[in-house]
Amino acid sequence: MSRTPKQKTTPAAPSAINQDLDAMLAGALRKSSKASAAAPEAEPAEPLGPKRCGYIAIVGKPNVGKSTLLNALVGQKVSITSSKAQTTRHRITGLRTLGATQFIFVDTPGFQTRHGNALNRSLNKTVLGAVTDVDLIVFVVEAGSFHPADAKVLELLPKNIPVILLANKLDMVHRRAELAPWLAEMQQRHPFAEFVPMSAKSAKDVQRFYAICEKYLPEQDWMHDADDLTDRSERFMAAEMVREKLFRLTGDELPYTSTVIIDKFEDEGKLRRIAATIVVERDGHKGMVIGEKGEKLKRIGTEARQELERLWGGKVFLELWVKVRSGWADDDARVRSFGYE
Repeated sequence: MSRTPKQKTTPAAPSAINQDLDAMLAGALRKSSKASAAAPEAEPAEPLGPKRCGYIAIVGKPNVGKSTLLNALVGQKVSITSSKAQTTRHRITGLRTLGATQFIFVDTPGFQTRHGNALNRSLNKTVLGAVTDVDLIVFVVEAGSFHPADAKVLELLPKNIPVILLANKLDMVHRRAELAPWLAEMQQRHPFAEFVPMSAKSAKDVQRFYAICEKYLPEQDWMHDADDLTDRSERFMAAEMVREKLFRLTGDELPYTSTVIIDKFEDEGKLRRIAATIVVERDGHKGMVIGEKGEKLKRIGTEARQELERLWGGKVFLELWVKVRSGWADDDARVRSFGYE
């Protein structure tokens, strides 16, 4: 990642944990509410005050809600989501410019500890690369829980970069006071700069999160245009959208090692012509993707096309093919040839 040299700003260290744990949790919630009042609600034509810009890595175990959070922060879908673990496989950059501040959010794959094949080694390398050159790290966990997979991610975080503990899916916690003992335990695990309880589904929670992150970003010029939402190409987004529908419509039947390759991408004004290949590892997997009389493949294509048309505001002609490449996910050369780092 190419970076502009700059002076880092280091926020003050967090105050010691209050012995009254319930009061501490309530204080965190009040602090978040105050940040919400200070958060900008619109993007003015001219920035007010000195410009800020910086990278914010979003990290966590697989399927903890990182991509959903990124999409909510950007205000548009730039990272695909599904209930299948390891849906995100690339470092996805989402951009949001509010007032004088440009937030560069970096979504990362969930750190994989169960399998050591070439694909997973590549994904873990992406995670490690993303957390070493940012201004702020957002460590996402499910509110009230902490698993061995969470601990593995926490071990990777550098000590010299501030880390926000984001307790996601707060809407699933019925008694918020029960979070206090959990929070005390989390503070023992890492010196978190701040604790932010929130739900990515809450517009108010998302709005206040900008103000919380803003003070950790250095004063410097923006790195992207104010209206940019991602640094990823349309070709990349097309492959990702097909892969999302593939994962969603095949469920757990199809191993996550399937992938999508764009064979042709032609931009003809308001029309985009795309040909893509879905790569699987076995003949049986090919049958799952195609379905009876080709109905599953047709539905994957239809849903991907419709979403791309909404995203780009134009017509899309999409052709899909399915090919078997046995053992590709454990072949380093083939993993790289399919676009993984």
